[in-house]
Amino acid sequence: MKFVPALSLLVAASLPFTAMAESESPMAVNIKRLSMESALTVAKAAVEACRKEGIQIGVTVVDRGGNPQVVLRDVLAPDLTLNISKQKAYTAISFIATTSSMENRFTTPFAVAKVDGLVMSAGGVPIQAGGIVYGAVGVSGAPSGVTDEMCAQAGVDAIKDDLEMEGL
Repeated sequence: MKFVPALSLLVAASLPFTAMAESESPMAVNIKRLSMESALTVAKAAVEACRKEGIQIGVTVVDRGGNPQVVLRDVLAPDLTLNISKQKAYTAISFIATTSSMENRFTTPFAVAKVDGLVMSAGGVPIQAGGIVYGAVGVSGAPSGVTDEMCAQAGVDAIKDDLEMEGL
């Protein structure tokens, strides 16, 4: 019987801390998102970077949830580039990492790389600045994933400084 009052006292003593923690939690969370214009700037800059290399690509910019925000396909880029660029962008945002960094990461037969919609080849780059993740960009159509990723990174670089300045 001696333990019950002690337990009651312990529970009663912890209640103010529980109530305080719950009352300090916000009722809603503000999430920064790219504007349509910023996402379009990323996509256009990626296309332009690949054009300078003589390559026509498909590019997809996704939001934080992996949903397409802007999709562009250069005139001669195959239709398939759209699906692949979307999957690269989705993979980059899902892991918040470049897809090139995951090429050899998942090698077992039961690995996450087998999940539909994920592509573990170079060309996907997360869009982040000032510690905030905004989305990702995926590029497909170059003869090499290295070039796809270079173009995707050029897209991110086109807005990164502005995003970092906005966060100040």
